[in-house]
Amino acid sequence: MPRDAAAAFYVLPRIPYFCKVYTSSRPLIISEDPTEAQKWQQHLTLLREQYVNLYNANAELQREYAVATAEKQEGGFVTRLLATVASLYCQHRYSDISIKLIDQEIPAHKFVLSARSDFFSDAALVEKTVLDWSSLNSAVALVLLKWIYTGKVSQEHLTLDLMKAAAGFQLSDLVDQCERYLIGTVGLKNCVGLYSAAEELGTLKLKEHCSSLISAHWEDLTGEDFKEMPGSLLYKLLQTKSKYPLHAAVRLMREDVVFLYLVEHNAELPKAVNVVDHKGEMALEVALKTRQPSLARTLVEHGADLNAKDAKGLSLLHSAILKGDSYSSEFIIEQLENNGNVSKLCEAVKINENVKNAADLKQLEGCTALHLVAKHNTENMLAVGTRLLQAGIDPNLQDYRGWTPLHSCISEKNEMLFDLLLEAKNIDVDQITNEDDTPLCFAMKMEPFNEYFASKLLAKGAIPNPTYDVTGNTLLHILTQERKEEAALFLVEYCNNNLTKTNNEGFTILHEACRVGLKDLTHALLKNGLPTDVVTLSTGDAPIHFAISNLYTDIVIELLDATSLDSQLTIKNNANETPLSLAIKTPFKKGKDIVLALIKAGADVNERNDEGLTLLHQAILKEDSATAIFLLENGADMNAKTANGETPLQLCVHCRLGEVVEALCRRGVDTSIGCPLWDALDSDQEDTASILVKHGADTDCWGPGPDGCQQTLLHRAIDDNKEDIAQFLIRSGCDLNASRRPGPDGAGGDEARDECTPLHLCCQWGLEQVVQTLIEHGADVNARDAEGKTPVHVAIQNQHSQIISLLLCHPNIDLNKRDKKGLSPFATALTVRNNKAAQAILERLPKAAEQYDNKGRNFLHTAIQKGDMESILFLLSIQVDVNSRIHDVTQTPPLHLAAVSGNEMLVRSLILAGARVNDTDANRNTALHVAAKAGHAAVVSALLQNNINFDAVNADGDNALHVAVREGHVSVVRTLLTECTLDAEAVNLKGRNPLHELARCARDNAATICDLFLECMSQYPVNNADLDGNTPLLIAYMKGNGNLCRTLVKAGACLGSMNKDGITIFNYQVATKQLLYRLLDSLTQEAPWSDKDCCLECGTKFSLTMRKHHCRHCGRILCSKCSGQDVPILKFGLNKPVRVCNVCFDVLLGTGSLQPS
Repeated sequence: MPRDAAAAFYVLPRIPYFCKVYTSSRPLIISEDPTEAQKWQQHLTLLREQYVNLYNANAELQREYAVATAEKQEGGFVTRLLATVASLYCQHRYSDISIKLIDQEIPAHKFVLSARSDFFSDAALVEKTVLDWSSLNSAVALVLLKWIYTGKVSQEHLTLDLMKAAAGFQLSDLVDQCERYLIGTVGLKNCVGLYSAAEELGTLKLKEHCSSLISAHWEDLTGEDFKEMPGSLLYKLLQTKSKYPLHAAVRLMREDVVFLYLVEHNAELPKAVNVVDHKGEMALEVALKTRQPSLARTLVEHGADLNAKDAKGLSLLHSAILKGDSYSSEFIIEQLENNGNVSKLCEAVKINENVKNAADLKQLEGCTALHLVAKHNTENMLAVGTRLLQAGIDPNLQDYRGWTPLHSCISEKNEMLFDLLLEAKNIDVDQITNEDDTPLCFAMKMEPFNEYFASKLLAKGAIPNPTYDVTGNTLLHILTQERKEEAALFLVEYCNNNLTKTNNEGFTILHEACRVGLKDLTHALLKNGLPTDVVTLSTGDAPIHFAISNLYTDIVIELLDATSLDSQLTIKNNANETPLSLAIKTPFKKGKDIVLALIKAGADVNERNDEGLTLLHQAILKEDSATAIFLLENGADMNAKTANGETPLQLCVHCRLGEVVEALCRRGVDTSIGCPLWDALDSDQEDTASILVKHGADTDCWGPGPDGCQQTLLHRAIDDNKEDIAQFLIRSGCDLNASRRPGPDGAGGDEARDECTPLHLCCQWGLEQVVQTLIEHGADVNARDAEGKTPVHVAIQNQHSQIISLLLCHPNIDLNKRDKKGLSPFATALTVRNNKAAQAILERLPKAAEQYDNKGRNFLHTAIQKGDMESILFLLSIQVDVNSRIHDVTQTPPLHLAAVSGNEMLVRSLILAGARVNDTDANRNTALHVAAKAGHAAVVSALLQNNINFDAVNADGDNALHVAVREGHVSVVRTLLTECTLDAEAVNLKGRNPLHELARCARDNAATICDLFLECMSQYPVNNADLDGNTPLLIAYMKGNGNLCRTLVKAGACLGSMNKDGITIFNYQVATKQLLYRLLDSLTQEAPWSDKDCCLECGTKFSLTMRKHHCRHCGRILCSKCSGQDVPILKFGLNKPVRVCNVCFDVLLGTGSLQPS
């Protein structure tokens, strides 16, 4: 074998068995069958072993060849000797013996023959001149002789005959060469023959190789392959190659080998005979399968068990019958009869539960041999059945299902065995199964129905209509239920006296026929007089109910043609359904003919069920338009009400049956009951609503609204935000301007009295599309509600810009209308800060912004007073008059109002918008006066920056500083004193300068303001008197403002000033003089001297004789008497006694009261 091929074979065992393996010569296909794969695996193992042996032999030959040729010399003796011997083949030269063949005689040489084999020894050849080889084949003999001389032989001559001849002459080298070649030629066809030859010749390698191949393909070899092998050799081979030599011998049909087996195992018979092979078969089964009756009898005679069971639990007889093996079956029956075991023929199958696929074999449980024969409808198996009956088997035996062989024959449609069984003397034709089926039941139920079995059973006397105990059904019930009409009609003819029987549920055969729709059977039953008014127990249904429920029109007509018509039309089942009410519930197209037939037969079309619903109501509730219209066409009452008071029209709307609504309207149905128009619209049935409107339905349909008021459908649609409904009602001609009204007895809340039209409501809820539709259809855009508001007022309040635009586009809208609060639409827009609406109104009515309210204020005044910067800016943007005055006695300009508000930005905005900065009101107050009075320093500063006349005085002669100090606004005073050159010494009509006003107001911060004055104006005249002669100090003292007094005294105010009423700080009546004493004590320098024409203490007038004197401490002008005290004033630096008044004297000496004021 070539190395590449050998290598390929060597790796084959590693390749999966399902793939294709290639050698150098041809592909080797490995089968997917596991058994075949195992064979090939074994074969490949042999090839691998052969390769290994050949490889080793080749290596040895290579070694020997190398040694032999190492010293070979060209032309040496050995070479010349071999060449000479080879040349002597078939030559007479040196010949001393001849070899006789069949057809010729060939010269030979004794020394050559002797050199090749000991068989040709000197003793054997010494006296011979001729060797007789005539027994050999001439060709084989020539090849053999040539090899003896040359040592060469071609492969095609390496045959078994050559090997046998070589073995006979003890030519071991040639035998080995032939053996090696033949091993490579061993195949399935010649392996047995080669094995026998190898055994005979003693060639172990060939024998072992053939043995291995036989083992691998044992199942593929037949008796024909072993027919030439001697029995003893074959038996020996079987013992080594097969676990079951007896089975193998039987399969190879070698009775001689079987005999050898029986002889060897004689001591353990019948155990050895009943061995089961790997297929689960006994030797007896194999003998019967291969049709070897003689061998089978031999096995039976030697103890083969005829009743043995296989792994499934089947006996030999059962197994043979199931396989349809009539030969084996009859043999076993015969042997059982001969052995007196007839009772075994009646033995039932008992399946082994542990066997694989036991569930699939369960149907065989309990079957006898006769049951199994029924599965085969052949002449051969009929003979088996006949043999069984003749042997006395009981034909009425039952399997686990209760089936007899008669049942099985019918089930398998085995007419031949059926006829054979009917001829049996003791056959029971009414034997029932576990499910109460008689053979007749099987015959009647078979598909397709065949009268053959049924007619023969009935002829044999079978009960024609047997009853099933569990359900009470008769055979006719079952046939009808299974729709086997042909069979039922056949059977009816045989059981006229048993047709009225009911089952456990009260069903007659007529019920069943009507339920499954067997018209011909129904006709036959009615013809036989079956009653039509029998009802079932559970549902109370009569046959006609079943026919109607299942839409069998033909059967209904058959029933209506029966004699008991009236009772059928009125009969009710347990659901209180009459035939007509039941028919109405069926699909119209399928049940129309049934309904029509019932009505024509006299059924009441207006009958009611337990719920008080007529058939028309029921059809509508089922949403069956066709049926409802059909009933209307056939006289149904279209105004009949349900128990809940609903009319058919209302039900149609609820069930969305537009066709039925139109049919009712065409017939003049009352559309006012229950307001079906709203129901239609509310359920998106505009088409249905159009039908109702078309036929005169009320589009207003006044009804209860919120809190019991009365409202129209339009109010309701708007309140529910259902724009589509509202638009439909408007287009359909409803009342567009109606407002809600109180209900009965004045019921209703605010809605009943708000007088809101639909347009008001839409403007409130923002229903733009409805507003547009209302306007298009002529709704009053100027209608007023209870508060006097028009729709545009409401729209503006609710910020619905699109609706506002729609209303303002209306040519008849009146924008001057005011509500009860006096607000016009423009005023309302500003009130709710709806600037877009205000702008739109101005575009329509430019003078709208100049309207005044009942207080004389326009929108700008009101916005400024409210501090509504957004509205103010809006008004400024539309260029309203920023200098318009309030139409009242004050004549206040907008700038003054802004100044009062303290909003600097607003003030500046007004000035930028053109406000006159020096405008005055009715009291000639400028904006500066107003800002100063309000204490808004920032506003004052803004006004000053915009060049306001800061010296302007009002009607009282006050400038801004007068006002600021009067109100005590420090920041304003500081602004006025520091940011402008205002005349701070200006006096008003009462002769008072700002400092006088400061003293008069007696503010807590008066001293601070005074300091501010003195800080800004160090030379401010603090001693100026007003028209009443009051100085600031005197006024402050009279007001009890100690801080201001001290500030003034510190600033050099004269303590001795007297007003026109003769009052000074010294004689002004106060509860205590503490303030005076403290003021005097606080003096740090000589007080300014006062000048008067009389003594300020005693009042004496000065003259030439009454000289004037001044108190050097307080500066008062006094007479000599009142200033008679002398004392040094050290704090003034006056160390010498000087003239002082009595009050100052006491203060200086510390005798005056200096308690805190």
